[in-house]
Amino acid sequence: MKFTDMLLRNLKPQAQRYLVWENNGFGIRVSPKGRKSFIYSYRFERKARFLTLGDYPRMTLADAHKAHAEARKKLEQGIDPGAEAVTEREEERKAPTVATLADEYLEKWAKPRKRSWQEDKRILEKDILPIWGPRKAKDITRRDVIRLLDGIVDRGAGIMANRTLATIRKMFNFAVSRDIVAVSPCLAVRAPAPEQQRDRVLTTEEIRALWHGLEEAKMMSKGTKLALKLQLATAQRKSEIVSAAWEEFDFADGGWWTIPPEKAKNKLAHRVPLSPLAVELLQEAKALVMDSPWVFPSPQTDRHITPEAVDHALRRHGLGDLGFTFLPHDLRRTAASHMTGMGISRLVVSKLLNHVERGVTAVYDRHSYDREKRQALEAWGRKLNSIIEDVKTNVIPIPMVSGG
Repeated sequence: MKFTDMLLRNLKPQAQRYLVWENNGFGIRVSPKGRKSFIYSYRFERKARFLTLGDYPRMTLADAHKAHAEARKKLEQGIDPGAEAVTEREEERKAPTVATLADEYLEKWAKPRKRSWQEDKRILEKDILPIWGPRKAKDITRRDVIRLLDGIVDRGAGIMANRTLATIRKMFNFAVSRDIVAVSPCLAVRAPAPEQQRDRVLTTEEIRALWHGLEEAKMMSKGTKLALKLQLATAQRKSEIVSAAWEEFDFADGGWWTIPPEKAKNKLAHRVPLSPLAVELLQEAKALVMDSPWVFPSPQTDRHITPEAVDHALRRHGLGDLGFTFLPHDLRRTAASHMTGMGISRLVVSKLLNHVERGVTAVYDRHSYDREKRQALEAWGRKLNSIIEDVKTNVIPIPMVSGG
């Protein structure tokens, strides 16, 4: 019997399941509820076997003929097509979901390598897992990625869409490296929103308003206020500030903060001299934390506060009456810019910022610049005090000299 679509459509369910055959073991099975499934009947190692090829009309007659031909070819090669199909179905059942992939990515890649892994976790939980969580990771397509990002942009969060794409890309690159998926669905997907490099530097008037505004921000914790002030006083990264431990500080010989390599962006230990202003801020912090090993302990956990907690506090309990906006990272840029404006060399400021150095000069320059860094931060501390107190000053920083 030659199958046609008209014939298949006219097959009616009966009280018992029945089969209709075309040729070469190719047929269709009709259930009492009317479900129609293409099947292949064959013998392998002298045993009768059945292979379900697919359901009609989801599988077209042409595709069923093609699947039947492929199964016969495997049988001729000594392969049991039914057993292979069972294996494929089992692999499909066990294929990792996006939720499983996300857990593995966080535990085996993000946590060991990224200080900001909690931000990846937050992005995954907010915008990715609620939509994709139960789906197989290998089934996520480029179109899925684009639609998800478009949804974030449509709610007015273009920059967050860019951050989400970055997290998805890292996660699927990890999945490719672990042979969880063959190809990343993020290939050729561009950031959905334009970004401008921030060059925000607070003016002296804004610094003064910020410093005094922090004192008046009643809904912000004292620790968060001190963290923001310490970042402005030391020009160090927000993540290094909030994760600082008391064991990193030595208050002898003027005071030093040694940021360990695992916390530094360039993975090199970094010595930061403490100006009198920085020491004063740290003393205030010490009076708040009692016996905690952290300078800025979290009120919810036994760890330190997170960089995201500072951002959140600034948005939620921040300084709306100031008349200007800023991000925590702008404080580091502000300190650096004002120091160069005071005549402090860019090289010394770069050393203070612990920027990555490249080239032959970086290899052979073993000078610690400790003295120059201390002179720079103490000069900046004096300048910062004069700004806060609104004192006009013509103090010129001590020239930076070479030497140990």
